[in-house]
Amino acid sequence: MRNLLPEMTPQGLRVFPDLGYSLTQFPITVNHLIARALPWTLFLLSIATLLSFIFGNTIGALMAWRKTPGALKQILPVSLTFTSVPFFMLGILLIYVFGFGLKWFPIGGGYGRGVTPGLNIEFIKSALYHAILPVMAIVLASMGGWALGMRGMMITTDGEDYMVLAQAKGLTNSRQFWRYGVRNSVLPQVTALALALGGIVGGAVLVEYIFSYPGVGYLLYQGIVNNDYTLMSGIVLVLILATATTVLVIDLIYPLIDPRITYQKR
Repeated sequence: MRNLLPEMTPQGLRVFPDLGYSLTQFPITVNHLIARALPWTLFLLSIATLLSFIFGNTIGALMAWRKTPGALKQILPVSLTFTSVPFFMLGILLIYVFGFGLKWFPIGGGYGRGVTPGLNIEFIKSALYHAILPVMAIVLASMGGWALGMRGMMITTDGEDYMVLAQAKGLTNSRQFWRYGVRNSVLPQVTALALALGGIVGGAVLVEYIFSYPGVGYLLYQGIVNNDYTLMSGIVLVLILATATTVLVIDLIYPLIDPRITYQKR
């Protein structure tokens, strides 16, 4: 499998210790395999996670907002129909409908045949085109969790004093909704987003396997099937470090999101 970036070699993970050789792909090192697959997973799951976060929280906030039109409140829950469907089942359904049936999108792979990987327009367009179905599968199946969490937070926020003050000041409904309601309700969701972003380097194993997507999740699946213990342990180590790093970063920028939080001594 060719690299996403030709210059990404084992030196691409110099900050990590030597993770040894792959037992099934010797003499290729684990560092090299992870460095080759990591950009694909970061590209795919970063887009999918952020889209599901934005759509899910917006839907959840509108479901709880008392001034949302009644017709819209009836339509919004329908968008969460696929939440109870597992990622891989939804992926199979999308492949069947849009891949084999309508033939709108490719059924697998990271980019088209004959496309040279690199920072060129043809490759970027092909990578985006091949990522549409995997992203759809993840977003449709995961945004329901964000929506339900945001709905619960908005319900508790709606009766707070600052919401009453915003209404008394005569602010527009959109300003009350976004600046006072959503801004205060989304704080716990941001913490959950940090954990979700930290976990993306592990890949969506089954989704990447179904779509033959050359990411870390597919690489982890190969390691499990082939009993490649050095490869599995290397991927788990990268996952742990990524999760710890994202949680640290979100803790540091939390005062920018919520001015009530500060790490300075008073």
